[in-house]
Amino acid sequence: MNKVSGRLQVFFEGAFWIGVFEQVVDGKLSACKVTFGEEPKDHEIQEFILKNYEKLPFSPFVDTVKEAKERMNPKRLQREVKKQMTKVGIGTKSQQALKLQHELGKMEKKTRSREQKEAEKLVQFERKQQKRKEKHKGR
Repeated sequence: MNKVSGRLQVFFEGAFWIGVFEQVVDGKLSACKVTFGEEPKDHEIQEFILKNYEKLPFSPFVDTVKEAKERMNPKRLQREVKKQMTKVGIGTKSQQALKLQHELGKMEKKTRSREQKEAEKLVQFERKQQKRKEKHKGR
C-alpha cells in the first residue's frame, strides 16, 4: 500500500512569493517550485491546488529515509556536519530535488540544441550540394 503525503510552503523571496510543493510517496520525496506574483490569499492557493496540481512538473524522486543515529561526541558530530556540508551542500531535500530537476532540464535542452545544430548543418550541406549540381549542369 502506498503512503502519500504532501506539503506546501509559501514564502517571500526577492520580489515574488514562491510556493514549494513537496510530495512524499513511499519514503521518496519529489518537489515542485511555483512562482506567485503578489502575496496569494488562502482561497487563491486552494483554487490553484484544485485546478493545477495534476499539471505541476515535479522533480525526480529523492530518498528521505532517516538513519537512526547513536549519541556521539559533540566534536566528532561537528566534524561530520562540516564534511556533509562540503560534500552535499546546504539545502533541504526539496531544494536538492529542485536542483536535480533543474540539472535534468539543462541536459535535455543541451541535447535538443545539439540535435538542432546538426540538423541545420545537414540542411546547409544539402543546399550546397544542390547548388554545385546546378552549376555543373550549366544552368
